[in-house]
Amino acid sequence: MSEVAERAQTLVRLHTAPEILRVVNVWDVVSAQAVAALPETTALATAGHSIAATFGYEDGENIPVELMLDMVGRIVAAVDVPVSADLDAGFGDPGETTRRAIGVGVVGANVEDRVKPLADAVAAVEAVIAAGEAEGVPFALNARTDVFLKGADRPLDDKIADAVERGRAFLAAGATSVFVPGKLDADTTRRLVEGLGERKLSVIGVPGNLTAAEYEALGVARISYGPQTQRVALTALQDLAIDLYGDGVIPSTVRELN
Repeated sequence: MSEVAERAQTLVRLHTAPEILRVVNVWDVVSAQAVAALPETTALATAGHSIAATFGYEDGENIPVELMLDMVGRIVAAVDVPVSADLDAGFGDPGETTRRAIGVGVVGANVEDRVKPLADAVAAVEAVIAAGEAEGVPFALNARTDVFLKGADRPLDDKIADAVERGRAFLAAGATSVFVPGKLDADTTRRLVEGLGERKLSVIGVPGNLTAAEYEALGVARISYGPQTQRVALTALQDLAIDLYGDGVIPSTVRELN
């Protein structure tokens, strides 16, 4: 078995383990190395929004796929843990984009449905899984549905039912987990887990959401943080700059991480 396939198997196991998989999103080599150096890190995930912002692009597949994959490949080469990539909606060809991602060592991905017709969304999942099989890699697809992000005015019951229907279809097509980003309280999370199954739901950690431990107790498989990690880093940088402009000094607690 190839090293890439072994890392993919590891990533799948991490999604199905009793403990919630906590992935801290990274956007370049130095951020990846800083997080990977921690003993608690078992896997990494890239943040597509953050990588796009690094190069001056708006989120949403505005960054050229070649540039995105180049950065992802650099991240993979710099760490020893499995890396899952944010592949947006597949850049027009989810199967081919997945094949190219595997080529740079990626062993899992988020691919979003953008609430396209269900048949089209399922076809994208099938294309991703088929690409992994063709490369001999048990690719860990964290299939994302945007029903909570794009349905703010819809009744909660309808959004939950839609997410469960889509998620079940994605799991049946071979996805490892179902990513439902949005503000998910305990009751909503419980209902999604009941609909999808234990250790099948993936969530995002944003201000106001539950803690990782609380989601774990509810049966959630994975928590990631999207662009929030880069925003925290940029906030710290901007706050430091404000302090330095006010005759501050570099704090003595700064660690030499680069």
